[in-house]
Amino acid sequence: MSYLLGVVLFALAILISVSLHEAGHMLTAKAFGMKVTRYFVGFGPTLWSFKRGETEYGIKGIPLGGFCKIVGMTPQDDDVEPGDEKRAMWRYPVWKRTIVMSAGSITHFALALIALWIIAVSVGLPNPKFPSTEAGFRAEPAVIAIAPCVVVENAARACESGDPASPAEKAQLKDGDRITAVNGKPVSTWGDMLDVVRATPPGTATVAYVRDGKPAEARVDLASVQRPPLGDPKGAASAVSALGVALSPSTPTRVEYGPVAAFGATADFTGTMAVQTAHAMQRIPQKVPALWNAITGGERDVDTPISVVGASRLGGEAVENNAWLVFFMLFVSLNFFIGVFNLLPLLPLDGGHIAIAWFERARSWLYARIGRADPGRVDYLKLMPFTYAVILIGGAFTLLTVTADVINPITLFSR
Repeated sequence: MSYLLGVVLFALAILISVSLHEAGHMLTAKAFGMKVTRYFVGFGPTLWSFKRGETEYGIKGIPLGGFCKIVGMTPQDDDVEPGDEKRAMWRYPVWKRTIVMSAGSITHFALALIALWIIAVSVGLPNPKFPSTEAGFRAEPAVIAIAPCVVVENAARACESGDPASPAEKAQLKDGDRITAVNGKPVSTWGDMLDVVRATPPGTATVAYVRDGKPAEARVDLASVQRPPLGDPKGAASAVSALGVALSPSTPTRVEYGPVAAFGATADFTGTMAVQTAHAMQRIPQKVPALWNAITGGERDVDTPISVVGASRLGGEAVENNAWLVFFMLFVSLNFFIGVFNLLPLLPLDGGHIAIAWFERARSWLYARIGRADPGRVDYLKLMPFTYAVILIGGAFTLLTVTADVINPITLFSR
C-alpha cells in the first residue's frame, strides 16, 4: 500500500511541476500584455473549466501534463483575432519572448532549488569536503570501520555464516584507526588505501596506522577475493587482496546548514548537478542499446535513462522503505533535468523558439550593418519536417524508456 502511495505521490509531484511550468509561461506572458486564451492541466476531454477575463482555465481527462495557449506565438499562427494584432507574441521584443519561453524551465529550476534548500537545512547535503575522485571512490581520510567478514566471491551481499572473518579484525585493528601505509607504501586517502591494498599480494602484510594520535603497526593476513576493477563495477572480476574494512562512519557524508549558509551550499550543489546533468545528456545516445537490451531480456543498467513511469516507481520504492530523502532528491533531479532539457535549441521545445528568436535578431542586425533589407521572420512552416523528426525521435525514445521501466525497471531497494 505504501508503495502505491509513493507512486501516486511522485506522479502527482511531476504533474504539479509541469502545471507550474505552464503557469510560468502564462504569468510572464500576461505580465507583458500578451494574450493568453487557455490554461489547462492535462490533455484530452475537458472535465471542468471556467473563464476569467480572456483566459479559460480548466482540467482535462488525461493527467499527463498541461498547456497554455499564447496567441500568435509565430507569424504563421492564424489564431490572432482582429484588434489583437499588436498583442501577438511574435511581435514583442526578443528579450520579452525569451523570458516568456524560458519561464517554464526557470520554474523547474526554482522548484529544485527550493527543495534543495529545505534538504540542506533539514537533513543535509553531501559533504563537499570529500568529492568523488575519477576512479569512483571517495577522497576521505583512510579511517576504517571493521567489516564483520570478507565476501570472497564477487557478490554484493551481506555476511553469511561460513564467510571468513575480517583480516583487520584478526590483526586487532579497531574502528577509527587511520591507515597510513601498507608494506611501506604511504596511504593518505581512502582511495589510496584501496589502490595499495589491491596491488599487494594476498598474505602477510605490514599495515601502519594511527590510533588516538599514536602511530603503530600490525601484521595482517590479507584475504584473496574476487572483485571488478575500481571505477568499473561492470568489468571482469579478478583476484585481489582485501583488508576487510569499510569507510568509517565517523566522517559525515552529509552536512546540515543553517538557513543562510544553505543558500551557498545549495548553489554549490546545483553547480555540481549541472555538470552531472550535462554529462548524462551527452551519454543518452550511448544508452539506447542498453535500454533495448533490458527490454529483450538483458540486465537493466542502473545508469540508463528512466521515464516518468520509472521515476514514479522509484518514488514508490522510496516511500515504501521510508526513504523520503531519496524521494525528494529524485524530485530535485527530475526537475533539474526537465529544466535543462527543455532549453535545448530544438523545436518544438521552448529552447527551439528561443533560438529562432535570437537568430532572427542577429540576422536583422547583420543585414542592417551590410546595408541589406531585413529578411523578416523565420518561416516555421519550412521547419516543420525537422520539428516532426524531433518529435518522432523523442516519441520513440520515450516509448523505449517507458517500455523498459515497465518490463525491466530499475530498483533502488530490495522488495
